[in-house]
Amino acid sequence: MMNTSNYCILLLLFLSACTFNPKSSNPVLLQGEGFVRVEGGKIWYGIMGEGDNTPLLCLHGGPGGTSRSYYNLSEISKTHPVVLFDQLGTGRSEHHQDTSLLKVDKFVEQVKAIRTELKLNEFYLVGTSWGAALALEYYTQYPEGVKGIIFNSPYFSTPVWTEDAEALIAKLPDSIQTAIRIAERDSLFDTAAYAAANSFFARKHGRRKAFVKHPYDTVPSNRNTFIYNYMWGPSEFTARGTLRNYDNVKSLEKVEVPALFTTGEFDEARPETVKRLSRLVKDARFVVIPDAGHFSLNDNRPAVIRAIREFIDAQEN
Repeated sequence: MMNTSNYCILLLLFLSACTFNPKSSNPVLLQGEGFVRVEGGKIWYGIMGEGDNTPLLCLHGGPGGTSRSYYNLSEISKTHPVVLFDQLGTGRSEHHQDTSLLKVDKFVEQVKAIRTELKLNEFYLVGTSWGAALALEYYTQYPEGVKGIIFNSPYFSTPVWTEDAEALIAKLPDSIQTAIRIAERDSLFDTAAYAAANSFFARKHGRRKAFVKHPYDTVPSNRNTFIYNYMWGPSEFTARGTLRNYDNVKSLEKVEVPALFTTGEFDEARPETVKRLSRLVKDARFVVIPDAGHFSLNDNRPAVIRAIREFIDAQEN
């Protein structure tokens, strides 16, 4: 019979081996979907792929957008589970128009709720546009378990964003510039001229190519324009909502994990600006997605997949 002291030694060695086994820190995720209750309602999440490799937790843009674009990461899910979810009020989550819930800290808690529900002990954060701001907010409050962050076409500051927008607008035809200036001067954003200017800007700097629907994208998932207008404004280049003075660039200096910054060649998040912001992070990579606008996963999906894979491989190997 083994004596007590020898048994204790073996037990300690076993526990120690589990502690240093990197696989032991990751849950086994199964492909599927579900709902998580948060303050104000239920949020929908989906999991692409299976296994215990480090998953990706994806935060969509907007505010008021949906997670549909992240179906385009299905190739990544062959090796790393991809978790996507719709923020409360939009997509397949419960919709609402309760402005008391449209606060940055409320959205951060939704990310935490998904992480808690799925018991994600180690994961990569992926944030696109407004989702990048949310990823940074989440990391600065809850850094535990975040192995790396992927900032795709990132928004961190309204002053920075609108400055970029002004630089892009200055290169548009005079008629487009005039329509925008008149609308902003008179605060009239429901005119045909402003709508046409918005569409022109979107074709150049938003989604530049025809929309490509992913085979997984089979269930209706509508964005919430009320949330977008309330928090942001009438267009990508006119910020009149509650985020009009938002600026969290300084928090980039607090990022202690590896980060990947990507942006489209013709993105609203201009490459010059994103490259400058990436330098605030100690361990950062910067990649321009060729021939793409703000919707780079639609415009040049292979290049985005390649950049993410190379980033993850560098952390895993």
